[in-house]
Amino acid sequence: MIKDVVIVGGGPNGLMLACELALAGARPVILESLPAPSTEPKANGLLGQVVRMIDRRGLYERLSGTPGPPQPNSAYFMFAAMGLNLSLLEDSPVYGLPAPQHRIVQVLEERATELGVEIRRGHKLVGLSQDDEVTLDVADMDRAYRLRARYVVGADGAHSITRKLSGINFPGITYDRRTNRTAHATVPTEWVEPETGALSVPGYGTILPFLPHRTEHGGFSYAPFPGHPPLVSTTEWDQPRTEAPMSLDELRASIRRVLGADLPLGPPTGEGPHVLRRLSGGNTRVAERFRDRRVFLVGDAAHVYTSGGGPGLNLGLQDAINLGWKLAAEIRGSAPPGLLDSYETERRQAAHRMVMYAQAQAALTAPGSDVTALRELFNELLGHRNTVQHLADLTAGTDIRYDMGCHHTHPLVGRFAPDMELHTPTGAVRLTELTRTARPLLLDLTEDASVAGALSEWHDQVDIVTAQPQPTAPAATALLLRPDCYVAWASASSRPDSADLDALRAAMQRWFRPTETPTAGEETQRDLNLIEPSIT
Repeated sequence: MIKDVVIVGGGPNGLMLACELALAGARPVILESLPAPSTEPKANGLLGQVVRMIDRRGLYERLSGTPGPPQPNSAYFMFAAMGLNLSLLEDSPVYGLPAPQHRIVQVLEERATELGVEIRRGHKLVGLSQDDEVTLDVADMDRAYRLRARYVVGADGAHSITRKLSGINFPGITYDRRTNRTAHATVPTEWVEPETGALSVPGYGTILPFLPHRTEHGGFSYAPFPGHPPLVSTTEWDQPRTEAPMSLDELRASIRRVLGADLPLGPPTGEGPHVLRRLSGGNTRVAERFRDRRVFLVGDAAHVYTSGGGPGLNLGLQDAINLGWKLAAEIRGSAPPGLLDSYETERRQAAHRMVMYAQAQAALTAPGSDVTALRELFNELLGHRNTVQHLADLTAGTDIRYDMGCHHTHPLVGRFAPDMELHTPTGAVRLTELTRTARPLLLDLTEDASVAGALSEWHDQVDIVTAQPQPTAPAATALLLRPDCYVAWASASSRPDSADLDALRAAMQRWFRPTETPTAGEETQRDLNLIEPSIT
């Protein structure tokens, strides 16, 4: 039996893609080489726009363990170990969701299983060829076998075998100057300020928690995650390479060089796994293409850069969300020409922004008096709201504006749809609750619901909701959202004219192929749906 999509890699990106495909009616299979989910400590949470996207798929409360929607960080954040005063902004785009990567994988795997996704653990891709379909050679513990699939997606990390077997080059640069040392460890309790959680190091001073700290000799961070021993980390330049196992003594010596003061570290307490690692060098690379015919790349298989963790997952998970609905539409036969090509166009733009973000921070945290002078200048600029807004948007990934194929007549077109609350005949509803099904969505907020009738031939392709916005909603009277929640069309007119409606139809034709006109019975059911939108 030919599979719709085989996803190579069962990490967060592969699982997210599988969920998106399943929501859209495709039948994905995940091949994961590990026999069980990894417990190796990696990222410590999600950061940026993807936190809101996770909420729009109904997964935020599962991951956070708390009720209610995500809240932005509206006080303080960092860029290159310099403070971003987010209180200067009217609306901070920096959202955070603390959650270890193994918990993210667990929640996404649970959701994928609920949606009927087949996950094959301990199955490794060893060969791949393409014709009208894709043939995969797979090996598990006991046998070798072949799979046929319409499409394959490599979500198998920076050393992607999918990318290599597809002949896709991975150009970029390798940094060999930096050494990062990280460990879970205990610190003297009397050195921790109970009010702020800051670490007060005698002979050096106060270091705020969770925020990178730069000195003339390197970088230091102290992260006391709840329920875990603190995560202590240093960064140094031009350290001699060693093959010796990493140890707490090595980290203590590194801290002494970076801070010029001693920090007594004890072994971690509680259940593991505990981090104790040294990373020398790093890579910043972007695949020469994100697609080779029927093979696609997402996440680290497509791009790696030296600042991983939350921003890296932000980028990779949004790759998956961007590709999922497009690939499912192609499988259903409802994709307009060029839809799959837009994946690389849009996500390469995002990848290059994140690479620039990582490289700029690396340059600004390097040692040396010249860098210190540059940081002094940057700190002056960070007193300006526009500078903080620009860097906050870059950090969160909200600076991305996709080309929707038309003149941007509304400021929201091409942007990620803002959060809003709507008044419907059945009561107040958040936009988030209307996006759980991963379908296109038309919000008709006009007084006479005049926009909904313009899409008669697309009614089975798009969910249509007529409502009234809250006073705090953005200045728009109608919005067309793609399944990834980017705005494909918007109007600010209380009575959209024929030109507005023609632009709406053009946006529909660009992103969604029209289907046959529904029957009279279907029209009646659709009218009911306009009055009482389905919320799942």
